[in-house]
Order: sequence, then structure tokens, then C-alpha cells
Amino acid sequence: MPVTNKIFPILLCGGTGTRLWPLSRKSFPKQYLSINNKNDFSFLQETIKRLESLDKNENPLIICNEEHRFITAEQLRAINVKPKSIILEPCIRNTAPAIAIASLDLYKKTQADPILLFLPSDHQIKDIKRFLMTIQNGTKIASEGKIVAFGIKPTHPSTGYGYIKSHKPFIEDIIKPYPIEKFIEKPAKSIAEKLYIDKRFSWNSGIYMAKASTFINEIKRFCPEIIPVCEESLNNAILDLDFKRIQKESFAKCPDISIDKAVMEKTNLGVVLPLDAEWSDIGNWKSLWDNTDKDSNGNIILGDVKEISSKNSLITSFSRLTVALGIEDLIIVETNDAILVAKKDYSEKVKELVDELKREKRKEGQENKKIYRPWGNYFTIAEGSKWKVKVIEVKPRASLSLQLHHKRYEHWVVVNGKGEVEINEKKFLIKKNESCFIPMGQKHRLTNPTDEILIIIEVQTGNYLEEDDIVRFQDNYGR
Repeated sequence: MPVTNKIFPILLCGGTGTRLWPLSRKSFPKQYLSINNKNDFSFLQETIKRLESLDKNENPLIICNEEHRFITAEQLRAINVKPKSIILEPCIRNTAPAIAIASLDLYKKTQADPILLFLPSDHQIKDIKRFLMTIQNGTKIASEGKIVAFGIKPTHPSTGYGYIKSHKPFIEDIIKPYPIEKFIEKPAKSIAEKLYIDKRFSWNSGIYMAKASTFINEIKRFCPEIIPVCEESLNNAILDLDFKRIQKESFAKCPDISIDKAVMEKTNLGVVLPLDAEWSDIGNWKSLWDNTDKDSNGNIILGDVKEISSKNSLITSFSRLTVALGIEDLIIVETNDAILVAKKDYSEKVKELVDELKREKRKEGQENKKIYRPWGNYFTIAEGSKWKVKVIEVKPRASLSLQLHHKRYEHWVVVNGKGEVEINEKKFLIKKNESCFIPMGQKHRLTNPTDEILIIIEVQTGNYLEEDDIVRFQDNYGR
């Protein structure tokens, strides 16, 4: 099959970014956040935007968790990007199966052997010109049958990144491929200090480039169980709006394994190409502090914050006034339902905290108060054991599903815009300061028929108020 000289970017959006809790959570992970970004773009949007000037660049293919499909589609729409495809992972299986799925899909779809560029969707790269130049240099190497890993020159002895060891030390300011000797998992501090001063070691950025056939053949060679089940899941995929739903039963048979362990630690085709582009994966709050402009006292202030005599701290507020007096070397992250206060050096331990919240089945560990839906969003502002109050925002011309609840009643009050209410096939309009009552067990739907955003206050009452008490009859979004 002929090799195309076009570059096909594939964005991996499956991570949950728990080290940036409480802002990043399973329901709205890091890649969809906009943190201290002057353009107000999310990490995902920034990843796509920096590829716009890449020579011979195709529209991106996105691989994301099924739960985040509408967030992904909305963020692409907001920057006027039409993806080649959005492939939905029905379950989390790490990077090797994701790379296999994309390689198989594009190899078949393009009727050629495309050069694939796999990119995590949640990194920060400041020197975009240097980044694009390095990617272009990698194209020729990939076309010759190599798998190019992009290595970052360490700026400190990090314990939060994996390392790549090349056969020879990097030569300063020269971009050329170096054969890979081995990969090292995130090391202990004593080991990281030794790797930092050894010029053969670079941080593993998680960015890879190779021909589709190279990825497929090397995965088939070193982790042979992946390719057949990925082929099966693709052959039984269903197109749903802008999404490709791969078959869950087949994909779930894939091992949960990274491309590093599945292929890169074993193949002789791997080379590392130095990427000197002011890169960071913003893997924790200290990393954000390290890579963000600070004031004269070394502070980063985000949101409604007041501080006096504070130094070298990250202080954020996302829902209310936060005040800091005389603090130093602290991380303070305020959200509407949780507040993190930590020493900067403890940032890596946030993941352990989130794991503990999950074990305790605390909702705050995984869910935001604000939940995004294809029609808009809702936000829980207060709740008790038998009642709950939400703010619901419905986008112009959007509609919730036709549904009913077996265990709760709902009261709707319009505070902005106009809404069309359907209850048991009866339809009527309600406008600002008007309300309606939804009895338990009755089919109902809320629609915004206007070009203005619709905002309602919803009061739920009943013995059970969870979101799984929904029976859907019709839905515009295939849920």
C-alpha cells in the first residue's frame, strides 16, 4: 500500500487528570479545562489549534471516552473544527488499544499507509514554531519505517514523568533521531537525580509518530491479542451522529496496557527525537505553578482572590471570594463543592487523595456539581435527603429527552428565556417568572424554541433523586 506524505493527527482524550483535582474530575477531565489561558481555550482546543500551521496536516481524529462525547464535540464546534472522526471508547483500555484502533481505522479508510501523529490532548507547549519544526523532521523518519518518540530535555529531576534512554547523549540544539535503549517508569527521587544529569535520558512526552502499518505490525508482533479484537470492534462499529461507537464486547477483551509496555520497550524500530519546545504535561498543581507566569511575589492568582503578604503560591477561586493572608509555598484550589489546600511539594499525592475519596464513594472524587449534557448543563446548588435544587441551562433550539421518573416530582421555574414544556403530549410555553409542575410517572420534555439561552430552577422532591431514575422515550442525541 502506498505511503501518503500527509500527517494524520490523532488526539488521545481518554485521561481523567486526577492530579488536578478538585478542578479536574472524571465527569469533566483536565483536557477540557481552560486554566489561565488568555484565549480561553481548553487544553484539547489548544492541542488542535497548534496543529493548524502544520504542513500537509489532515483534520484530527479524536479518541475519547463515551461519557465525554458531547463535551468533545462541543469544544471542536466552538473552534470550527470538523474532525475526521470521533471514536468512542466504551471502556478504558490505555494507549496501546487506542493507537491500534486509530491505526486500523485510518489504514482502511484512507486506502493508503498514512503517517500518524499520536498526541495526548492535555499538554502545554509554548514554543509552537519549534514544536512544528520537530514534528516535520519526524515525518521523514516515520516514513522510513521507524516509530518516533518525542523526548523532552529534563529541566529538573522529576519523579512524575517516565524517561527514555538513548544509546548516545543528545547533542545540544541538533534535532536528529537517536536509537532507544530502554524506557524507565516514573522513578524514585534518588534515581531521578541521576537520570537528570545523564544526557542520554529524556522525559517521555507520550507523543508518537509512525506509519499506520508500522504501528499495526509492531502491536501484532509484541501484543498479538490486541489487533484481532480491535478489528472486530471496528467491523461492528455503529455511526451515531458525529461519533463512531466501537463494539464494547470486543474492545473490552483488549488488555489494559500502554503503548510503551506493549511495543516500545520491545521493538527495535523505536527512535527518540529531541523536542525542545517548552513542553509540560501540567500533570499536577505544582507543574501548573512552574509553567505559568507569576506576579512579583511568585504567586499565581486565578479567579476572585485577595491576598496579602503571600509568596510562591497558587491561589484560585472558581465560585466565591478566596482570601489568603501571609501564606507561602501553598496550593489553594477552591471550587463550588471542594477546597484543596496543600504544600506545593505534595502535589503528586493528590491522586492518592482522589483514590481514597473513590473508596469512600464520595461523589466529590469523580463528579462535578456542574454536569454537561448535549443540550446544555445543570448545576446542583442545594440538596437534602428528599429534595434537590438545580439550575438548568438549555442551549438555543436544544431539547431534553422525552422522559419520565418513577421516584420523584419536579417543579420548574423559568428565570431567563422561554421554554416549551410537554407533559403527556400536552404542550405549552412558560416564560420568565412562570412555573410548572411535573407529576411523578408522567412523560415530559423541556425544549428551548428560541435563540436565547433558557435557564430554569428545578426543585426535585421524592424518596430517590439520582440520575438513573430516568426512562427515555425519545432523544435527539442518541442516548
